[in-house]
Amino acid sequence: MIRNNKKIIIRQASKNDARVLVDYLNIIGGESNFLTFGAGEFGISIEEEESFIEKVLKKENDLFIVAEIDGEIIGSLNFSGGLRERTAHVGEFGMSVLKKYWGNGIGEELIKYLINWSKDSGIIRKINLRVRTDNERGIYLYKKLGFLEEGLLRRDFVINDKFYDSLLMGLCID
Repeated sequence: MIRNNKKIIIRQASKNDARVLVDYLNIIGGESNFLTFGAGEFGISIEEEESFIEKVLKKENDLFIVAEIDGEIIGSLNFSGGLRERTAHVGEFGMSVLKKYWGNGIGEELIKYLINWSKDSGIIRKINLRVRTDNERGIYLYKKLGFLEEGLLRRDFVINDKFYDSLLMGLCID
């Protein structure tokens, strides 16, 4: 994929990405209030990130991908499938993109990768997400890609003593 004359590579994360990913996550935590963590709150060591990536790579119903430009990680998506046989077919994802790359379709490409991977997996039959109700750009993108509204979680986030609701959305995989 090419955006603004730059080649964007989307690939699975590897254990070697752990150090860069920890730095990346600490940066994005301070760039958006739509994430489940803020600046400096991610709180995971490089060793813990390496272990997490290794676990994801071993599971057939988990996925961890990154978007890169010129070797720099600029976005990531993590999907976790259910742990038991009855729920292995469904999972939830979280996604982020560095602020300077917002509006370039990177999030859309990460989600399309997830959807195609899910179809090819033979396991994943449903993708879930939750998004703050005031994240209009995110909701627009999810609807554009076929996600449907399924419910509302009241007071799901609290930032500076203010509560925010989250919208539950889902996409069935045929």
